[in-house]
Amino acid sequence: MAGTILLGTQWGDEGKGKICDLLTKDMDMVVRFQGGDNAGHTVEVGDVALKLHHIPSGILYPDVKCIIGDGALINPSVILEEMRYLEDKGISTDNLFISSNAHLIMPYHLVLDREGEIRLGSSKIGTTRKGIGPAYADKTTRIGIRMQDLLDPSIFEKKVIAALEEKNIVLTKIYNVAPMQAEDILEEYAAYTEQLKSHIIDGYLVINDALDAGQNVLFEGAQGTLLDIDHGTYPFVTSSQTVAGGACCGAGVGPLKIDAVTGVIKAYTTRVGSGPFPTEDFGADGEMIRDRGHEYGTTTGRPRRCGWFDGVLARYAIRLNGISSLAMTKLDVLSDFATIKVCTKYEHEGQIYDVFPPHQSIFHKAIPVYEELPGWHSDISDVKTYAELPATCRAYIERLQEITGVPFEIISVGPQRDQTIFVS
Repeated sequence: MAGTILLGTQWGDEGKGKICDLLTKDMDMVVRFQGGDNAGHTVEVGDVALKLHHIPSGILYPDVKCIIGDGALINPSVILEEMRYLEDKGISTDNLFISSNAHLIMPYHLVLDREGEIRLGSSKIGTTRKGIGPAYADKTTRIGIRMQDLLDPSIFEKKVIAALEEKNIVLTKIYNVAPMQAEDILEEYAAYTEQLKSHIIDGYLVINDALDAGQNVLFEGAQGTLLDIDHGTYPFVTSSQTVAGGACCGAGVGPLKIDAVTGVIKAYTTRVGSGPFPTEDFGADGEMIRDRGHEYGTTTGRPRRCGWFDGVLARYAIRLNGISSLAMTKLDVLSDFATIKVCTKYEHEGQIYDVFPPHQSIFHKAIPVYEELPGWHSDISDVKTYAELPATCRAYIERLQEITGVPFEIISVGPQRDQTIFVS
């Protein structure tokens, strides 16, 4: 038995897709345990950059089962489009399966998400407008619709009609938009059912059977630790549990079946959407990071907010997730900087915080305390071993390792599979 969790340690966009793809070569199964098509994982192989949203990043390996677990959300039109996208590139989706307990994103969720953000105005959360929040809200209030409901047309019809009784009141009376018709949704989703029914399985059972048989299972998280609904920078978060504990809930496995937790962390920090970001750089350095790192959202295309490595947030994520090793991504992006800043603590009204502040008002106004380290002024994108890295580059890595207290076992120096250093 070998269960490994792979997750983001910042605000998402850490490069989990590449790391998941690298680790999958030693796996029998990859499981997405939360989130919907608001996630965006990019995997580059040769000249092809695959952008995945619903489908686990292990899909490039034809003998590996890819399962979307109970804790995830499914937009049928999006996942079918993604499946066609992969098939057109010669990548089979025969080994893609969806847990029958996963909840559906319905058309009214998309409208409610969009209109809710518009109504909030300057106070908006900055959602991807993919219907994620409204769908998880329905799940929590026990009026959600699941994948298994697609397999029983009478149950599905009853649930859609019941949902629209409430949703149409909200749509028309609060948001002043047209009501939705049950007949239109039923016809649309009937077509989806025909295409997806062979992929719907009892996910919990298949995952546990694999672990009990001694197979290697990788649990792939979407978004990042600081977007967790409970432990993130609330309310500027996603609507699911992105931390390691969420893997057990979202996949349906016990914690004793998890052997390792790998955290993916950028050599700097980014976030998309609204919310506090202590180390954000609003000047030329932030722009340089964005340009060199191609920091634009995989799902939305929005420019990411960019800044320096935040050791306080890193330590918070490591403690919260029980991270046993780290994979650093995008180290090559920093190659042209004369000096590189690293936040080790926060200051607020004369008080120093080396742990995540206990109150949001402190975090919103926290001033980063920086160290400045020398840059290395050389292209490292073709470096294959740790010893070949410039001395100042190794010093940067080793300082981050001191700050986090966790070893870096993987260092990415470019988007391709072979642009990776495995540290022994």
